[in-house]
Amino acid sequence: MHKIALFIPNLNGGGAERAFVNLANGFTEFGFQVDLILAQQKGVYFDELSSLVNIYYLKAQGFKNMIRPLVTYLRTVKPMVLISALENANLASVIARSLSGVNVKLILTEHSTPSLYYRNYRKILVRSFPTWGRFFYQCSDKVVGVSKGVAHELVEVMKIPKDKITFIPNPVVTPKLFKLSQNDPGHPWFHSEEIPVILNVGRLTKEKDHETLLSAFCRVLRERSARLLIVGEGEERSRLQNLVRSFGLVKDVDFIGFSNNPFAYMKRAAVFVLSSRLEGLGNVLIEAMALGTPIVSTDCPYGPSEILAKGRYGRLVPVGDSNSLAQAILETIDNPIIPPEEAWKQYQYDRVTKKYLDLLKTIN
Repeated sequence: MHKIALFIPNLNGGGAERAFVNLANGFTEFGFQVDLILAQQKGVYFDELSSLVNIYYLKAQGFKNMIRPLVTYLRTVKPMVLISALENANLASVIARSLSGVNVKLILTEHSTPSLYYRNYRKILVRSFPTWGRFFYQCSDKVVGVSKGVAHELVEVMKIPKDKITFIPNPVVTPKLFKLSQNDPGHPWFHSEEIPVILNVGRLTKEKDHETLLSAFCRVLRERSARLLIVGEGEERSRLQNLVRSFGLVKDVDFIGFSNNPFAYMKRAAVFVLSSRLEGLGNVLIEAMALGTPIVSTDCPYGPSEILAKGRYGRLVPVGDSNSLAQAILETIDNPIIPPEEAWKQYQYDRVTKKYLDLLKTIN
């Protein structure tokens, strides 16, 4: 049996990490042996991995320290293909393949928007990644952008040859998603439908712009009763909780931290809201669509407009505009747009897995 190796630094609670777990499981269902390579034994998605997926730990922290153990892995195991995600793993994969001397196919996946994501980093080397990173990315066999916008940026911003780039979305929709959505969320706000619950799921970081969401929610409360439930963890939590207190929203906003099952909340929410300044794709929008939850999202680069078909499957508003976000939330509570099944079919994990297998056939 041909072995497929997937490499990501850890299984912390992000969209790329969950996507790689779904992809690893998908490959096993197509009859492949799968190694999931992790730099460190960290994360929250281990329980979601199929028992058929073998986990290989590099026991390394930092980009440079990943290279030597990855070289050892490639020389020892000699997988058919190595698929990596996130910049440190992508760079280490390029160097390790070169040093190993092993004829392994290499596919890098890009889950962010390089021109926007890196510009606020303090370190010049990191901030300039879109400029120098191209030389590493061009050494792979293929680079996958998880949205059409990201794929376009890889060509236009990072100047990677167009024939090396392909668009394949994340494998988001799985049978387990629907199964978990049937569980009781165990939150008292869902015991009654009298007061609508607005839901946000995502890391508590500046890129997710929860501050605009909280400002919009203040405006919603001027018009009607509602509650805001925020699922996720991150470095912005303390600051956001202080904002909630300063806005007088303590009784109406609840931060519940990271959840392995946000789908139980999604299934029962009146509106799912994404307030991000930027996205690579926006997996949570796809999850909400699959569960039939009405959506409001910022029209940020990249992903939401593609996922929501330019507003056909959910309302889109300008980034950072709390007035427009509040108005769209109110309109959605009163006149919800229910996404049809066709909206999320292309993101089913088995369809996406097949696209990767088809891509492999094109690499000599």
